[in-house]
Amino acid sequence: MAAVSGIHIDIRDKTYRTASHVHQAIAGLELHIGRNQFVCMVGPSGCGKTTLLNIIAGLDQQFQGRIGIDGAGQRLHIGYVFQNPRLLPWHTVRRNIELAFPGPPPTALIDELLDVMQLRTAQHHYPERLSLGMQRRVAIIRAFAVNPDLLLLDEPFVSLDAPTARQIRALLYALWRQRPHTVLFVTHDLREAIALADRLIFLSSEPMRVLADIPVDIPRDRRDSSSEIETFRQHLLSDYGIINSHL
Repeated sequence: MAAVSGIHIDIRDKTYRTASHVHQAIAGLELHIGRNQFVCMVGPSGCGKTTLLNIIAGLDQQFQGRIGIDGAGQRLHIGYVFQNPRLLPWHTVRRNIELAFPGPPPTALIDELLDVMQLRTAQHHYPERLSLGMQRRVAIIRAFAVNPDLLLLDEPFVSLDAPTARQIRALLYALWRQRPHTVLFVTHDLREAIALADRLIFLSSEPMRVLADIPVDIPRDRRDSSSEIETFRQHLLSDYGIINSHL
């Protein structure tokens, strides 16, 4: 399969209708994501970020618009990491990863990913023996392993304590540096977004629109510095007042 040069997202309208209520969730949202970009979408809780990812993933097709690959008619291959890891409890860690493949699973690749995410010693454990953070690492491996055109991550570190979230964020970044993918990462945590992203997309709610599209110009080798991240965060909040009012 030829490498995908970019992905275009055009959602003109997403509206929920009931007998007594009409709610427009998304209106006029258009984005282009370049190959191997790590893009973080930041917006307030309840603004519809999960709805947006479900549309991109093809799980919700009741919208007006198009999700596609630049200049190609081929189907977009998606990997999706949900907030809930969605592991099958009757299968081991390794088997949960292997089930993502329609044919024989790539043993060497799975071994490599387990090593990067520090899960090799837990590969024969069942999900009930894993912490939530470990389960989410398994879900990340499963999504990366199938080599998707676009990897969607829906607040994968939500509800984790801060040290665990930092650890998994560092492992995710190491995995992405080793195996670059086009990533769309949804969060409401601005510091987390700055630490990971090449580019920040800020979203409004009711209906969801793009407020700002901002490159993160902190060098990658300085992202571990909390002072660098905080300085950039303060710059965003002072220079883009509309962002502050929506977070």
